[in-house]
Amino acid sequence: MKEVVHKKLNELQATAICGNDISSSCLYVSALTIMYAGQYAWISLLFVAVVLFLFRKIYGEVVGALPLNGGAYNVLLNTSSKRLASIAATLTVLSYMATAVISASEGVHYLSNIIPQIHHSFSLFYIDISFITVATVVILLIFTTLAIIGIGESAIVAVVIFITHLSTLTLLVLASVWFIFMNGFDVFSVNWSLPITSGTIVNALFLGFSAAMLGISGFESSANFVEEQEIGVFPKTLRNMWAIVSFFNPIIALLLICIIPLAEVGEHQESLLAFLGKKTGGSWLAYLISIDAVLVLCGAVLTSFVGVSGLLNRMTLDRILPNYFLKQNKRGSNYRIIISFLVLCVSVLFVTKGDIIALAGVYTFSFLAVMGLFGIGNLLLKFKRKKLPRPEKARGISVIIAVALIVTAFIGNMKLNLTSFYTFLQYLVPAFGFVAIMLNRSLLIRLLIEALEYFYTPLRKIVIFSNRYLLKMNLKINSQEFVFFTKGDDVAIINKVMQYVQNNETTKKLKIVNINKDHYDNELLIKDLKVLDRAYPEIDIEFIELEGVFGPDIIDELSTKWNIPKNFMFIGSPGDRFSYRVSELGGVRLIM
Repeated sequence: MKEVVHKKLNELQATAICGNDISSSCLYVSALTIMYAGQYAWISLLFVAVVLFLFRKIYGEVVGALPLNGGAYNVLLNTSSKRLASIAATLTVLSYMATAVISASEGVHYLSNIIPQIHHSFSLFYIDISFITVATVVILLIFTTLAIIGIGESAIVAVVIFITHLSTLTLLVLASVWFIFMNGFDVFSVNWSLPITSGTIVNALFLGFSAAMLGISGFESSANFVEEQEIGVFPKTLRNMWAIVSFFNPIIALLLICIIPLAEVGEHQESLLAFLGKKTGGSWLAYLISIDAVLVLCGAVLTSFVGVSGLLNRMTLDRILPNYFLKQNKRGSNYRIIISFLVLCVSVLFVTKGDIIALAGVYTFSFLAVMGLFGIGNLLLKFKRKKLPRPEKARGISVIIAVALIVTAFIGNMKLNLTSFYTFLQYLVPAFGFVAIMLNRSLLIRLLIEALEYFYTPLRKIVIFSNRYLLKMNLKINSQEFVFFTKGDDVAIINKVMQYVQNNETTKKLKIVNINKDHYDNELLIKDLKVLDRAYPEIDIEFIELEGVFGPDIIDELSTKWNIPKNFMFIGSPGDRFSYRVSELGGVRLIM
């Protein structure tokens, strides 16, 4: 069978895919921040730009050292435990799910400014269905199709949307500046002299900052499909996203304060930029902004599908999700993951009845939690993987400050809307439950077998059939072999490897492989392994000594020969003299 060759994304394409999500925040974050920070909203948005600047280095260091799909999941998997990594992955999926549904729904609401009939509803089997709900589902279906067709084709659509959006925002800024030039700063003077509704300036800036942090959602997306990007593109996507939101978000908030009385912001909150466009340029600019809003919010839907596809594929390879999701089409897309994500999004849309506030709670807290966990992953990388080469480094104090600011924003959002936090927990607990079942499925199967045997007599035939099926399933789960490549490590290091495998993986066999190019004696290592084999009776240790040079070629050869996926092969953290980047090893995991 001919291998599918994927074309890597260039800087513009990669920036467009994740940039549509983060730049779409310009449509709502200014209004949201003004509601809490009033005339000081632009200062809160500048604080957010500082946070994003700190996270540029944090993401750059982590992904530079571990350039694999998965974002926060990837760094925690290679620096901590699979359970903690699974928590980060679950939060990321929840964030993508809420982003997709909210963006599609908000896009339809902007479309209703152009086509008012969308607000109507119709009856189907005596059930009233809103055209807004139907249109939201249609948008989700369209971008599901695009994601299935392939990331390259999706990137073309993303680039068109991205360029259109930046052009429209630039036009709005120019029109607003011209309006101020012609009409003066009278409105700004009135707004600036108004009393602070949130009490003190500090409290206003705090609440505004907490709300404004939604303006950087999407920044984490680039890390989830880094393997689809050309070498060197990833840090450029971070720089580009930072530049866009650092300029447009504060400047638009400042222009709004200069042009629109604060008393009018609340009544035009859902389409504030369209209202600004109408005031500064006329109806044509308002319509253009509404059309642009529909397009870029749909682009944010595409970002969710692309990001979740890369993440869930990685999780499936690591046996956190069933192998069912690994199936690809001729274009190399994981269509089962994409379709499953669509089903999840549509079900959430109907369960919440399109309640944007409820979904916003899931969106806000999951996104902030993912950012915080990524910062923690960076600290773990510094502590546990000191020797791992990386193109840039974030200072430890900068990481701590960045994580502290994320925690501040998390607490601030709890203060702003505690009900949304409870909604977030309602979605989070079942999601964690599913992942916990997958991580502990072997134990659960054994418990189920014991339970069936307890009721053996009255249910004999059913028990016999069920036990055979469950035993076969458990045997299949445990039959997966794992590999650890050792340089001839001492017994303490190999013991840590055994502990990691025992705590994080479900297996009965571990191959300890030593690539011995210098023909040195491994007698002491073999004795140590015999001791560990007795200490861990549930895991069969097989020592294999091979001649050659450790690198991608021998990993490929052994993976094919033994039929063991590369993500089930482990190594210790390589030093600065190692000849290869971690990404060149095909997904081999760092556990030491």
